[in-house]
Amino acid sequence: MAVQQNRKSRSKRDMRRSHDALTGPTLSVDKETGEIHRRHHMTADGFYRGRQVIVRAEEVENVE
Repeated sequence: MAVQQNRKSRSKRDMRRSHDALTGPTLSVDKETGEIHRRHHMTADGFYRGRQVIVRAEEVENVE
């Protein structure tokens, strides 16, 4: 088992931990609907990059 030979200072410890902070997901606004969504994911309405890629079952029933 590895055992440190010298005590690591608070400064060195905190410098090592500087990259451990959590960040929130990157969000985008859809051009067509103005809805906020995660980057590279479609919106809840089924739009991706301004185009509708999935038509929900409720919308299909309304058209027929």
